[in-house]
This record gives sequence, C-alpha cells and structure tokens, in this order.
Amino acid sequence: MSVRSDRDLGRLIFETGAPESACVLPPQPDVPETDLASVFGDAVRADAPHLPHVTEVEIARHYERLAGLNFGVDSGFYPLGSCTMKYNPRIGERACRLDGFAGIHPYQPARSVQGALRLMHDLQEALAEISGLPAVTLQPAAGAHGELTGLMVIRAYHESRGDARRRVLVPDSAHGTNPATVAMCGYEVTQVPSDERGGVDVDALKSALGPDVAAIMLTNPNTLGLFDENILEITRLVHEAGALAYYDGANLNAIMGKVRPGDMGFDAVHINLHKTFGTPHGGGGPGAGPVCVSAALAEFLPTPVVVADGSGYALARPARSIGRMRSFAGNFGVLVRAYAYIRAVGGDGLVEVSEQAVVSANYLMARLKDVFDVPYERSCMHEFVASGARFRKSYGVRTLDIAKRLLDFGVHPPTVYFPLIVDEAIMIEPTETESLETLDAFVEAMLAIATEAEQDPERLHGAPYTTPVRRLDEARAVKEPDVAWRPASEARADA
Repeated sequence: MSVRSDRDLGRLIFETGAPESACVLPPQPDVPETDLASVFGDAVRADAPHLPHVTEVEIARHYERLAGLNFGVDSGFYPLGSCTMKYNPRIGERACRLDGFAGIHPYQPARSVQGALRLMHDLQEALAEISGLPAVTLQPAAGAHGELTGLMVIRAYHESRGDARRRVLVPDSAHGTNPATVAMCGYEVTQVPSDERGGVDVDALKSALGPDVAAIMLTNPNTLGLFDENILEITRLVHEAGALAYYDGANLNAIMGKVRPGDMGFDAVHINLHKTFGTPHGGGGPGAGPVCVSAALAEFLPTPVVVADGSGYALARPARSIGRMRSFAGNFGVLVRAYAYIRAVGGDGLVEVSEQAVVSANYLMARLKDVFDVPYERSCMHEFVASGARFRKSYGVRTLDIAKRLLDFGVHPPTVYFPLIVDEAIMIEPTETESLETLDAFVEAMLAIATEAEQDPERLHGAPYTTPVRRLDEARAVKEPDVAWRPASEARADA
C-alpha cells in the first residue's frame, strides 16, 4: 500500500506535518527575555502565525513533488517555437557558481574583480564577432529590454543629428514585443505586410519608407522560420531613406557562423544569451539581452561598458551614453553561462549548432507537411509554422486541442496561434539538442493526434488526461489565480 495518496498531489504545505513537527531549533537567547507586549503594546499580534509544522524531510519532499508537477526541458521535449527551449549544459551552471564569480559584489573596486571584467570584455568581443557589429553593451536584462535599449540608442542617434523622426516600420510577422517597444520609445508603428514567400513585401516597404521613418525592426529568419531572400535590398532601401535597421536577434541561433546581422546591413541587434547560448529560457528566470551596434552608434550605448587599457579592465561610460538601462553591470550569472557556452563549443561548434537546429526543423517539417498544412512550403531555418485550419474546418478540432493532447504524449505544446498571419498556427522549434529518436517520437505523436482528430474529435476536446491539472479556463486562471497560502477550509473558518 502506498503511503502517498492522489490527494497529496494537491496538498499545500500547510496541510502536511503535525503540530509537534519541526526542523529548526532556535538557539537559546543570550539576552534577557522580554515581554513583547511591554515593548510593542497593541502592535503585538493576538494569534500565532499560520506557519506549517513540518520536518526537514517533509519540506524536501514537498518541493520535490512541486517540481515534478512542472514540465521543463529536463523532463521532456519542448518544441516551443520562437522560444528556443533547448537543453543547457550543466557546465554553465557550474561555471557561474565558482567562488570568484558568485562571491563577488558589484560595489567592489575594479582592481579586485579583474577576472570578472575580463570575462565581460571577452564576451563583448565574442558577441561583436558573432554579430558583425563592433560595439556591445551587456546591460539589458532580456530580449525585450534589449529591443528598448537598441531603439533608444537609434533615437539618440537621430536626435544628435537634429533629425528627430516619428515612425518605425515593423513587419506583420514580427514578435509582439517589437511594436510594443516602438510605442514605449514614443514612435508610431507602421506595419509592413509579408509577401507570398513569407518575407517582407519589398514594394510595400518602399511605399512605407519616408523621411520621417527612424528605423525598421526586423527578425531574420522571421517568426515563420524563413530567411528573407531580399534582406540586402531591404537594408539598402532603409538606409537610402536615412533610417536605420534594427535586428531582433531572437532567432540568431539559426545563423551563427553562417551570416552576420552586420553583414546584412543592420545597425543594431540584441542577442538573447539565454536562448541562443546557455541558461534555461522561460519561467521568469533571469535573462540577458546584450545589444551590438555599429561604430556610428557606439557612443550612445548605455553605461557602463567594459574597456581594456593595456594594464587591465575597467568600466567606462560611452561619450554620449543614453544612461543606465539596469543596475550595475547586467545579469552577471547569465553572462558567465553564455561565455562558458561559447568557449566550450568554439567557433566551429556554433556553426554546428545552427546547422543542426536547421536540419532538425526541416526534418520535422518534411515528415509532417503531408498531414499538417505548411503555408509557406520552402526550406525553413530553425523553426517552421504549420496550420491546423484543416482540422478545425473538417472536424471541429482546433490547434489548441492538438496542443493540449500533446501533453498526454509527454511533449510540451508548441507555440500556437502565432504568428498571427497564419490561421490556426502551430510554430515548432525542435532545437539542435534533441536526438533523432525524440524527433521521430514527436512525429508519431502528431500523426496519432491527427488520426484521433478524424476518428474521435471529442477526445481532443477534453485533453489533456494525464497531467496533474486538466485543461484550465486560461483566461480565468490569469485573472483569478488561486494563490491561497492556507487551506480553503481554514480560511472559511476565519471568515
């Protein structure tokens, strides 16, 4: 007989243990004990706090159980398109926990943290080489933060020339953060449609350009997983209009060592270290979105940047800096992980990473395209977008149903309903870290679900069936989250 019931799965820590259980024994006071009421008066609480009474092993099991309820890249395939949920080598975790990195304080004088500064300087150099842009800031804390930084730098550049502009062009396949960043910077968004090949419509771009355009924000490969075949013409047209080209580096893992944003004609790019190199992505954990810029934009970068003067390393302020974008020097632990990743695989290794990511995505697309429609059927990069519209029209099964059913096969759902220009979109990014066996298992799961959609669509409407929590009302889960810190019965009793 099991000593653990199904009910344990939903128990709060307050519902475990017993009054006599404890795991902390406070030391005996070394000062005279004092009556708290004599010190705090009416401020002293009347009732004891509602704290759990548990042993150390019960605490350990509680959090181990909670961790097991989650789905992570360490527990299963996680083909979340545009989010690059790949395995992250543990050596990066080990590196950032070294005493010389984890034990330092940002207020230490530069002479006492030369090793950390050298790592940051060398990382700047590596990112400059990878991006093809010479100047780098490590300050931004995430990709969207990098976008904001890059666009603020571009705005400072235009204003320094007495040429303040008001519009930024954004393709209709862009990440949602792009137009949001444009608005935050005080610019107006002008959307540019895609052409029949999934790239930027060049004729529409020509019509949208004008003397009031400050920049274009472009992801290449874009969110359809397609490399824009006209990228050199696009950046040329943008520059001819006096505007600058901003590269959203969220998909940089598809092109490393093959082509560089700077060589495509871009003036600024942010790089998601937590997606492209190391550090798990998602879950609200720390990220890092360094920004690389051309020589013309270097003097506007945030402060500080790390410089080498021949005798050591120091933090410096660019001549016309836009100021600080974050406290201290950025998310240092993420910088260490990314540096460890780049040094571990080397230049040739980065090329192999991109090649394998592209091969894996094309393999999945080739195996699934006869069942799941692919609206832009040409070679993809690191991800591709399929459509579940046929299943909705024929069987009443939506992409959301397919995604939820995948959980019963031990697969995290891909990104769905994005990009918005594809009906019932399913965006799949396998990454370079998954084996052929895993990719084949995913294909078999997708094909089995497609068969279920035809033969038993109601089964998909009710999925998932094997997860700790079944299908949620996702809108209500966001608007009315249950974050009770004690059992509902106890809360009702006190009401």
